[in-house]
Amino acid sequence: MASVLVIEDDASVREGLELALRRQAHTVHTAESGELGLEKLRVFQPDIVVLDLMLPGIDGFETCRRIRAAGEVPIIMLTARSDDFDIVAGLEAGADDYVTKPIEPRVLDARIRAVLRRAVSEKPSSEEDPAVERHGHLVIDRAGLVVTKNGEPVSLTPTELKLLLELSRTPGQVYSRQQILSAVWDHDYLGDSRLVDACVQRLRAKIEDVPAKPDHVQTVRGFGYRFGRS
Repeated sequence: MASVLVIEDDASVREGLELALRRQAHTVHTAESGELGLEKLRVFQPDIVVLDLMLPGIDGFETCRRIRAAGEVPIIMLTARSDDFDIVAGLEAGADDYVTKPIEPRVLDARIRAVLRRAVSEKPSSEEDPAVERHGHLVIDRAGLVVTKNGEPVSLTPTELKLLLELSRTPGQVYSRQQILSAVWDHDYLGDSRLVDACVQRLRAKIEDVPAKPDHVQTVRGFGYRFGRS
């Protein structure tokens, strides 16, 4: 069971999602605008936010950026269109996943549970998988789920952390986008690589000295990504 904040201006959609998520044993708070959603975020401190992109006033993109600036609560965005621009812009604003309308409640519930599993599912797998790894100035504590750079904590969303843990588990190994989607998002979205590319971009901005010339999360053109050897 999770505490979910649904930010959706369409009353029928909002009420339908609230009812459906309550039936799945979630605690649900709702807001009909980005402004009200940001207020409720501070009051209720939900485990996850379900955010519509097409909002009056502060739109969903700006709301997403403000939520992400305030903390690392996971965000699943809702969009009425499968338009590439909207999806990519929402992911770059900080969303962890997306669902297109019309929404199937069971699909949304599965996405919520998958996102929330990411923060708690990673533990060292064996004695050969050390709890603390050092990669230059980057330190990854798998047991504590803590990442530091130059001795300072790096604030990562659950999705960004899971991506880093998966790639860094075997430095030098190349992972295709499909492999990453399956391991990190628990689904493959029929080959949708936008989730991976947007998350890589956000992760690089946090852990790389020069994101445009990454030392850690490297692109292997035509194949995917690998974690570079230190």
